[in-house]
Order: sequence, then C-alpha cells, then structure tokens
Amino acid sequence: MDIDLLSPNSFAHGQPHDQFSWLREHDPVHWHPEPEATGFWAVTRHADIRAVGRDPATFSSTPSVMIPDDDMDLGDHQMMLMTDPPRHSALRKVVAREFIPKVAQGMRPRIETLATRIIDQVADAGACDLVTDVAGLMPSYVIADMFGIPHEDGVALYSLTEAIHSAPESQAPGAAMHAIIEMFNYANAVWEARRAEPTDDLASLIAHATVNGEELDLIDFNLFFLLLIDAGGDTTRNLVAGGMDTLFAHPVQLAWLAEDLETRLAPAVEELLRWVSPVVYMRRTAQRDTKIRGVPIAAGQKVVMYYGSANRDAEVFGPTADVLDLARTPNDHIAFGGGGPHFCLGAHIARVEIHAILRELLTRLDDLRPAGATEWLSSTFISGPKHLRVTYRSASASGLRPARRHVARTPILDALSEDRSE
Repeated sequence: MDIDLLSPNSFAHGQPHDQFSWLREHDPVHWHPEPEATGFWAVTRHADIRAVGRDPATFSSTPSVMIPDDDMDLGDHQMMLMTDPPRHSALRKVVAREFIPKVAQGMRPRIETLATRIIDQVADAGACDLVTDVAGLMPSYVIADMFGIPHEDGVALYSLTEAIHSAPESQAPGAAMHAIIEMFNYANAVWEARRAEPTDDLASLIAHATVNGEELDLIDFNLFFLLLIDAGGDTTRNLVAGGMDTLFAHPVQLAWLAEDLETRLAPAVEELLRWVSPVVYMRRTAQRDTKIRGVPIAAGQKVVMYYGSANRDAEVFGPTADVLDLARTPNDHIAFGGGGPHFCLGAHIARVEIHAILRELLTRLDDLRPAGATEWLSSTFISGPKHLRVTYRSASASGLRPARRHVARTPILDALSEDRSE
C-alpha cells in the first residue's frame, strides 16, 4: 500500500480510508516521512488516539497542532489550541462559559431562525451550492452574532480560513500567510472598538479578560479571534456539506431518515460526524521517550492523531465500522476529539447548528439531489466539500427574511466580497 498522508491528492474525494484501513491492520503506529522535515508518527487506532489526546504531559500541543512547525514569530504568545495545561486551562476558562450546553440550548431559537432564513434565500431558486449558499452561512452567522460583527463579515472572514487550511500547492505562494494577516487586520479593528466601548458580546469578553492576573493584549485577542472564527465554522460547514454528500450516496439511508426526521435526526447526526470526521488530524509532540502500542517514540518526535481512521476502527465499531448506519448506537466517535483538555470547545453549539440546518434542508427542499460531482477542499487537515451543487423542486419560503443591515465595511472585506462574486 502506498501511504501518503501529506498529499492533497489522497484527500481529493474525502478521507483516504483505503490507506487508513491498511495502517490500522498492518502498521497502526506508522513512521511517515516528511519532505524537508524530520517526519512523524501516524497513529490510526481509536484507543491509541484517545490515549495520546488525554495525556498532554507526554504529548504536547506545543509548538503546533499542525504537522509543519509554525514559523510565525509571536514572541511569548501562543494560540490556546497550541498550549498545554495549566496555560491552556486558563485561556480556555476565558471563553468556556459561552460554549457550555446550557448556553448552546439557549441559542437554539436564534439558530433555528437563522436556518430558516438561509433556506428562505434559496428555496425558490431550484438550485444552489450547498456549501457556499447554505452550510457555510450557518456557522459564519452564528460566530458573527457571538462576536457582534455583521453577518457578511463573518462569511468573508471564514473564506480566509479556507486559504489558511488549503494545501500550499493548491493556491498562490504565501496565500495562507496573507489570509492570516487580513484576519488580524480585521481583528485589530474589533479590538480597538471593544476596548474603547465594551458591549455584551464575545469580543468584549476577550478584549477585557485577564489570565493569571495579567490582561490579554492585542496579539492574544487576535489569536483568540482567528481560532474561534476558524474552529467556529469547520465542523458545521463540513459536516453539513459532507453529510449531505454522504446521504446522496446512500439513498436508502436518506429515505429512512426522512420517514421520521424528528426522532431519527439525533443519532443520524452522530453517525454523520463519525463518517465524515471533518477534522482530519491533530498533532502532538512527545515530551519524553515513550511507547505507543509497543512502538518506541523518541522525545521531540511528532505524533499525529488521525480521527477519520479512529472513527472506522472495528475494535470500537465492530464489523459494521465501514457501513453507514444512521441508527447506530452506541456511537463512540471522536469527531470532536477523544476527550482530554482539547475536547472541541464548540461541540454543543455545532450540534445545535447541524440539527437546525439539516432539518430545514430535509423538510423544505423537495427532490433534493446533486447536480454534478462534489468538489472537495484541497486540504490534508480539514475534510469537506468546497462546492456541492444541487437541484430541487422550488418550495415556498416561510416568509421570514433577514433584516437589512447598514454597517460600516472595511476595504479588506469589500475586496473579499468582490473576489467571491467573480
């Protein structure tokens, strides 16, 4: 088996389950070469990934959770995602209360209204792109609401994260760094506005937060902003689009779901999370000599956890691990991480978003079907469609329409809007 988990070609149609299957069976702790770097251990078994993710003392998120080392010079500053306890715990505490289950449930009416409005916008068209017109809008609108910024800015900012995650060879040189700089430029303006005049939103909370008695500064704010805009969209956008692509490929399962959507949607979402696994991997770095499944791991070596592989592991999911079963229970998937300090902060809100938009899609767009091949994001880190064009029978909109908003724009986001319209 030719194993190449660094090529976007391996992820051109979703995750490379043929490679993962071979690795789980023959080499579950696999040494993977890395051009111009030292290489890394690819870990593909469910139990091993859970163990690595729950042991930050041995397997650190510093210096990066990405396979390549981060070459940005931020001094003593670190993004929360790339820290370990106790620093990680202190940073997470700043925003954690905004993402707890009670808050997520309290957001449900607003999220359901947004889902209705999104489908209203496409219902009578008879065709749309499920990624850009539907799946991508929901999390962008929600995180925009949380930060107190216009919806259209949330959409434009999320488009920057696509450039950040896309394989370097699939875009112009320096595109990812340019996108990060544009994100930081926008965050700077938000920081200045909230420092001068606090409001009741997530941006103000972060801008005025203290960690261990020290105020967060502009760089801390920018890193939080980038992380939450990025992570706030990845799972929902890619699960909804990737989930619909999956359902189109499994019409019997789709028909079963549609027969009793209200009672069957919850387990179906969990199975789609297992099946799609929107986040491909997270990296850790060994802090001492250790072993995984008897394989010696040297201090300083990279260890990469492949969640999509873990979610097809027969040791956990039995002989039907490679079968889509929307009624699967129990379903011990780790699409949001395998527990531990880095369990996905936004998991509860993401589930509310996913339920709301799938319910609207499956009840209001009749005879929904793909119109051409799915185009996947060229990335080895995030798995999901970039474009999924569909047709359907026109349906009557509910009558709800988004309120017209007159907001100040920035040159950066005006340019992004022009780019998206080309």
